[in-house]
Amino acid sequence: MQRIRLYVVTFVMAMAMAAGPVAARAEPTLRIAVLKFGTVNWVMDVIRHHHLDRANGIHIEEVALATNQATLVALQAGRVDCAVSDWLWVSRQRAAGAHWSFFPFSTDLGALVAARGSPIHQLSDLRHRRLGVAGGPLDKSWVILQALAKEQHIDLARETSVSFGAPPLLNQELLAGRLDAVLTFWNFAARLKSRGLPVVLSMSDALRQLGFTTPIPLVGYVVSSRWARAHPQAVARFVRATRQAQSILATSNAEWNWLARRTGARDAAELKAFRDGFRAGIPAHWGNRERREAKALYALFAKVGGRKLVGKSPTLQPGTFLATVRY
Repeated sequence: MQRIRLYVVTFVMAMAMAAGPVAARAEPTLRIAVLKFGTVNWVMDVIRHHHLDRANGIHIEEVALATNQATLVALQAGRVDCAVSDWLWVSRQRAAGAHWSFFPFSTDLGALVAARGSPIHQLSDLRHRRLGVAGGPLDKSWVILQALAKEQHIDLARETSVSFGAPPLLNQELLAGRLDAVLTFWNFAARLKSRGLPVVLSMSDALRQLGFTTPIPLVGYVVSSRWARAHPQAVARFVRATRQAQSILATSNAEWNWLARRTGARDAAELKAFRDGFRAGIPAHWGNRERREAKALYALFAKVGGRKLVGKSPTLQPGTFLATVRY
């Protein structure tokens, strides 16, 4: 099996080098805002480790910032060319006259995790229980969970004692027995799963139960559509480098062993949970079908979250998805 993984990594590198005559020409630069401990860093690390940027004829300049909000401020101020966000933010901004566009990074969403030994096995078991929700009332996973619960005639906001908070704190509260379940981001759910806590429901499964038939990448790279039109080669080369890095992460366990320290994994079980979760979130396709599903999901967000979530536009704004990126 290790031979196969080594072959795949070698093949990806060969393909990168085959795409590399452009490297002899002037390299375009893409400045990307990244969180110091964000999962996008894992992709950037693999790009650097295997020189995929150079092979694809692009210089990627990382600008490390402390919060998601800071990355978006840097993007809006022109300090960077690219940041990571979701297409809800992009659509809201476009409705207000901005010109941002999105292309995918991950389909990973949150998961509902119960306390060890908890009697919570399905949504109805959350009634009269203590539920922690990562983020705030407009968190996308919380909106999805409420939508599914309403189909089962459950009003989680009324029938559950809900506490909103930061993911690390909620994990601690769950482990200490002060919460019965948490709805949290995928990587924090992975930490809990690695410690033997049961995942009641992933939000990917929740979407399937709501009728969505293909994984929808909610998190992705955001650039100015004007900048993208002016720098098409930079966009194409960046997409190629990131997809190659994800291919390596999808196939090579050795790569994850090298990356372990960067992930912050406490042990082999947690690293495996990160690896499996990340791999599950790598978008396999991004085309018309996924875009149609995204529009339908936007309608669900608008229905459940209202203007507080989607802003002035009840429908996904044209141009939200960067037209030149498909795979």
